[in-house]
Amino acid sequence: MLTKELLVTLLTLSGIANVVVSESVSGNSINEVPKKKTTTTGGALYPQATETRDLINLDGIWNFRKSPSDPEVGYRGGWYEQDLVKTGPVIPMPVPSSYNDVGEDITLRDHVGVVWYDRRFYVPYSWGATGQRIWLRFSSVHYAAEVFVNGKSVLFHEIGHLPFEAEITDVVKYNTSNLLTVVVDNTLLSDTIPQGSIKDIYVGPKKIRQEQSYTFDFFNYAGIHRSVYLYSTPETYIDDVIVNTDIQGLTGFVVYNVTYRGSNAEKVQCLVEVFDKNDTQVAGYNDCAGLLEIGNAKFWFPYLMHPEHGYLYTFKVSLIGSLGEILDTYSQKIGIRTITWSNTTIFINEKPLYMKGFGMHEDSDLRGKGWDPVLWVKNFNLIKWLGANAFRTSHYPYAEEIYQLADEYGIMIINECPGVDIDIFTNNLLAKHKQSITELIRRDKNHPSVIMWSIANEPRSGNKLADKYFGELVKHVKSMDLSRPVTIAISVNALLDKSGRHLDVIMFNRYNGWYSNSGSTVQIAHNVIEEATNWYRLHSKPVIMSEYGADTIAGLHLYPEFIWSEEYQCALLSEHFKAFDHLRQVGFFAGEFIWNFADFKTAQSITRVGGNKKGIFTRNRQPKAAAHHIRARYHAIAASDYGIPKIDTSYYVSDNLPAKHNEL
Repeated sequence: MLTKELLVTLLTLSGIANVVVSESVSGNSINEVPKKKTTTTGGALYPQATETRDLINLDGIWNFRKSPSDPEVGYRGGWYEQDLVKTGPVIPMPVPSSYNDVGEDITLRDHVGVVWYDRRFYVPYSWGATGQRIWLRFSSVHYAAEVFVNGKSVLFHEIGHLPFEAEITDVVKYNTSNLLTVVVDNTLLSDTIPQGSIKDIYVGPKKIRQEQSYTFDFFNYAGIHRSVYLYSTPETYIDDVIVNTDIQGLTGFVVYNVTYRGSNAEKVQCLVEVFDKNDTQVAGYNDCAGLLEIGNAKFWFPYLMHPEHGYLYTFKVSLIGSLGEILDTYSQKIGIRTITWSNTTIFINEKPLYMKGFGMHEDSDLRGKGWDPVLWVKNFNLIKWLGANAFRTSHYPYAEEIYQLADEYGIMIINECPGVDIDIFTNNLLAKHKQSITELIRRDKNHPSVIMWSIANEPRSGNKLADKYFGELVKHVKSMDLSRPVTIAISVNALLDKSGRHLDVIMFNRYNGWYSNSGSTVQIAHNVIEEATNWYRLHSKPVIMSEYGADTIAGLHLYPEFIWSEEYQCALLSEHFKAFDHLRQVGFFAGEFIWNFADFKTAQSITRVGGNKKGIFTRNRQPKAAAHHIRARYHAIAASDYGIPKIDTSYYVSDNLPAKHNEL
């Protein structure tokens, strides 16, 4: 049974790995000019330097120019055929970052439409001399991008939170610099993931700008958000590596499949090796697909659930040529663990799992959604300090480096695609939604930290069209990965929802004491227990509360508790804790996720004071009172569930002994 189940999963992953969902018509400005574009399904393998590969990071200060209101001006003027500086005024722009908050120009912060980036780069002469393939990879550009190298369009991609790449061997030059130009369009429409709408703003008869609107509650940051890489591979190269794991007793099993490409691919063999943390080889096999057995294996467990949480092995693949020579190598970290689920419980490594964490955002001062390693190492240190063991990538896929850190730290991820606030359920949208899931699973399939796929957040799932729509999406996920449960963060009433019947795990978002019964906490515990129970009665599936919370201004103290104060946030959380503790004893409740980890930027609104303030940390990662409150709870749960020692979360007050008075 073990091998059969693993091989079924492997075959589904292998079969879908290079599927591209048929493209639908898009209203994005850069897609309006009729010209042939090369689409991409995204880079499945994270770029790395190995014995056979070289890697150049193209991050830094690029040239940047905002397009006039006519988005086709740059195309008509041939901006992609020359340095941007020759076309008009440019400004320096850091990559990676969002362009919105870098300058002091309100029109740049709120710009809707097309912007242009460019820079020059060199390709090492040795790459050409040794017949290497040259690849250009973007980790994320929001929302849509067209990329030119030396004036030639090499690829087009939309869905702004996922990587894409193209081979550019035939268009680069070795004896001079190469011009790299990127056209970025942040426009969101009814058929984009996520959705939005555009309206023209007039002063009198004159159109002065376009205005973007959307219903999701985070700022539509745009730009080249993550690292850009130039890398080389041999002519015959490893294209993808698929890994799945299982456990029997103390033995770990790794089922893998390696795909490769090249003109001499039929003569290639594979050498697969697995190394532990001491670089000792613990398994190996001479085949491109197979089953590896690791005795006395160390399994991947979440933080605080096991003394050696987050244990990772190194999985190394080598392509071997007909003469025994090494053609290509690639290594990645893997964790041996299983995720299973019943109608009441999610299990990791056959042990019941209770998730405690929060929703998060890729969001920080100045950088917007730009990848920042300092910020994210700090985030993970705070996650550990809190005693949390999980978070949602709300509401889009995060940078790949974040998943790598989660693997190492033993932090579980509910991995969410960009389908936030889905409203208009069309076939065009469904095609793009499927494509986003395809690219997400291809990218993140091997991360042990990813324990669940979330295919939407707060869709209008009471719509009668939502039934078929989400049924199709779940089938699509299952055609790619059978090893993880599928979920949605649902906001509509349980009796109205049409999506829950298709899911493996039910998640619901509800803001008792904030958006309903504002300022009152007396009904919270009752309401949460009643709603969670209703979801379970309807679907007989594990239930998670995926969002709850209250906006809080750091430093605002009001007692008795009053909304927006730090005291009210703590009181509101406490009433939820009462409900969660009751539900933990009932047996179907699988997790609690606060909204939100840290304050974040939103569109301007009279209900938002500089952004959403529901964080338990400020935007610059300083704790509110709620962070200390949460820390006490999360560590207490870990102590009760896993028997670890309790931590003292309070400052010293007194030894509780009476004072002594010695009379002379």
